[in-house]
Amino acid sequence: MKKIILSFIAALGLAAGAAHAAGGNTIAWDKAPNRLTDQTALQNGAKLFVNYCVGCHSAAFMRYNRLKDIGLTEQQIKDNLLLTTDKIGETMKANIDPKQAKEWFGANPPDLTVIARSRAGAGGTGADYLYTFLRTFYRDETKPTGWNNLAFPNIGMPHALWELQGERHAVFDETTHAFKSWEQTKPGKMSAQEYDEAIGDLVGYLQWMGEPAQTTRTRIGVWVLIFLAVTTVFAWKLNASFWKDIK
Repeated sequence: MKKIILSFIAALGLAAGAAHAAGGNTIAWDKAPNRLTDQTALQNGAKLFVNYCVGCHSAAFMRYNRLKDIGLTEQQIKDNLLLTTDKIGETMKANIDPKQAKEWFGANPPDLTVIARSRAGAGGTGADYLYTFLRTFYRDETKPTGWNNLAFPNIGMPHALWELQGERHAVFDETTHAFKSWEQTKPGKMSAQEYDEAIGDLVGYLQWMGEPAQTTRTRIGVWVLIFLAVTTVFAWKLNASFWKDIK
């Protein structure tokens, strides 16, 4: 429990740093699709997370075998999501060496277990932020990584999914410097619509990973409320029966 709390605090610190780095950026967050009950989407999101995120980011409080909760079998996890050196009972650890990460990016990439829960703010939910963030990278040769981001200006992270989305430049108003439009300079493996769908799946998985039991908790909560409502009716009727002859 102590480690989970510390991880949550660290994620909150990342969120605060992001807000500070944004320098008052007022970009509107796009609404993320809700895919918490779509197992096919969550499975695709898990695949994207392992293929494109675990290289640098850990999910230190998520074990691979927990992916059985979204409909994957143990064999499917072993065949499609595990490296040969990993075991199904292990947590999702980053493949990058921490010393190299700090040297390349200036800091170790944060753990992403609770990133969707920690990044909620006035602009929307954590899922909305991530959905916007992962879709607003653009080429910026003035930055060390060659990339920048509308939702998190001056970010030190490169665009890990650029092969899927392709390369593009952001067009800004010369007077107000407000964002105007995108200019695609190199096509990706996916169309814009396909990329948005893939990011929706990935964000859905990140949201699920922050609290794998949330769907079950919500379902149980609904049945508990129904039970309490029915019990209240019976209790009221029973109370009326006890007191009907007393004036």
